Amino acid sequence: MTERTELDRTLGFAILEQHARGRLVRLGPVLDEILSAHAYPPVVEKLLAEALALTALLGATLKDESGQMTLQAQTESGPIDLLVCDYKDGQVRGYVQFDADRIAMVPSDPSLFALFGKGYLAITFDQAVSGERYQGIVPLEGASLAEAAQSYFSQSEQIPSLVQLAHRHDVDGRCIAGGILLQHLPEGEEGRDRLHTRLDHPEWQHVEALGRTIKDDELTDPDLPMETLVWRLFHDEKEVRVLGGASLSRGCRCNREHILGVLSRLPQPEQADMADEHGLIRVDCAFCSISHPIALSELATVE
Repeated sequence: MTERTELDRTLGFAILEQHARGRLVRLGPVLDEILSAHAYPPVVEKLLAEALALTALLGATLKDESGQMTLQAQTESGPIDLLVCDYKDGQVRGYVQFDADRIAMVPSDPSLFALFGKGYLAITFDQAVSGERYQGIVPLEGASLAEAAQSYFSQSEQIPSLVQLAHRHDVDGRCIAGGILLQHLPEGEEGRDRLHTRLDHPEWQHVEALGRTIKDDELTDPDLPMETLVWRLFHDEKEVRVLGGASLSRGCRCNREHILGVLSRLPQPEQADMADEHGLIRVDCAFCSISHPIALSELATVE
């Protein structure tokens, strides 16, 4: 089988004369690996696949390579209780908590309101080097997760943006997700007014119109090089600069050493309360569905 090099990677680019930047992502085997840990219904699978593509798009913008980006959607009234994804060092992970009975009543192509009811979308950037944290929270509104992300950029970042996300299965039944993020940038040097403060910005309207012509099949085609897709969209522009990208992998940080370190810092009475009749504390990872049995006797030996 030929290796598909256009999967599990991101690609950044800039359209210089139009003062715009963009990023593409396409997930394949990494996405299948994450989804295989859970038996998600089709509507939940689609939501998580697109959320992971969005997470990779946003996480890949981190300037601090050791930083982390977390996307969280939560509600108290919808069939879905919680959606969490994060990105760190090129690794993505995510999971969804939902009410199976209520999800079964949801239509095959549901709105965000049908899935979440009244909820919110929180996007958090943690910079490891500086220790700074930035979080934006917006209502979970719109027809899709892509529209909710655009609202986040409009309200929290005040940057005109276009987000498109797509998901499908190939002929072998494997899941593929793709996405594009386009953003307008302030002209000139740092400190100039953001473009949203102007009465109009035709440069962005031009880039946005071109971006909206991209098809879901193009975003999720594992045989279409991302560089070719950028050229298809913007070949009439004077200069489009490819900024490089990153490979993506599945990352779950529920390793045994980390769990031992966390539990060992708890008081012994609390450890005993957490253990079952066999003296085992079972730590279940929501991301990868792996259960880690930790013996109280093992904790006693941790220094």
